[in-house]
Amino acid sequence: ALRERGCRSEERLREALREIEAEVQRRKQLIHQSVERRAIISRCYKPKHPEVYTLQDSFLAPEFLEIVRFCTSPGADLQGLLGYLESFSDKRIYRLPVFTEEFCQAFVDELENFEQSDMPKGRPNTMNNYGVLLNELGMDEPFLTPLRERLLQPITALLYPELGGASLDSHKAFVVKYALHEDLDLSSHYDNAEVTLNVSLGKEFTEGNLYFGDFNQDPSPAPQYIEVEHRRARGLLHRGGQIHGALPIASGERWNLIVWLRSSAIRNQRCPMCNRKPELVPAEGFGDGFTEAPGEEVPPTVNLCAL
Repeated sequence: ALRERGCRSEERLREALREIEAEVQRRKQLIHQSVERRAIISRCYKPKHPEVYTLQDSFLAPEFLEIVRFCTSPGADLQGLLGYLESFSDKRIYRLPVFTEEFCQAFVDELENFEQSDMPKGRPNTMNNYGVLLNELGMDEPFLTPLRERLLQPITALLYPELGGASLDSHKAFVVKYALHEDLDLSSHYDNAEVTLNVSLGKEFTEGNLYFGDFNQDPSPAPQYIEVEHRRARGLLHRGGQIHGALPIASGERWNLIVWLRSSAIRNQRCPMCNRKPELVPAEGFGDGFTEAPGEEVPPTVNLCAL
């Protein structure tokens, strides 16, 4: 594979292998570094808005709660759900209200307070240089897990059943920031997730639309891209494998909550990054959403392909 990608000489091949090994070692350290940062933050950081760390129904748009009520009602089906959502083309991308404006304002204010503190900070991924890993702020159990289990899963069960929408048993959640003289845009990619929720939190900004192309397993010779406008407090649900990116903002500042929703029942059979059956090794936390067979007493695991 390396030779096919330009490593023609033995020297270049050895150089590429050294780079790969260094990246493997770097990624192996990420979870340990994150655990250390979380311990320091838990011990030393004083939140400005401690109330936003625990999910409350008052944070949620009434329309979102109505959607959840429909999805958990007897006889709920896909056609009925689509009546509540805004759909885009045939790419199975849906927009829906999620939070209140008041919550978005308080949440962004809290994130800015954390960014301005002297606490250690892990960045979301190799593509985003500005943002916050929410598990390091201690938001997994009190906020994100109930958001996934109680509120999002009834919706994704109807929208994405073949992607494990009814069995989303882990997540990775982070906030990304776009601003002039910082990150302006995001190039084409697909997510390490079965389903992605992307909520625009604000603040004030112009341009910066999302664009969507092919599903990664079904590329077309000439991809057809569509643009979708961000709207504050509203979220976009899409398949994690959908090729997408963010166009540059022209002014202002935009914060987005990203939740990668994962189903071990799906990814244990096929890694979403390499499309092969994964080989698993022990890991801490959610382990990128991979697990061993149910019922076996084993630690959480991580995908070797991702390393």
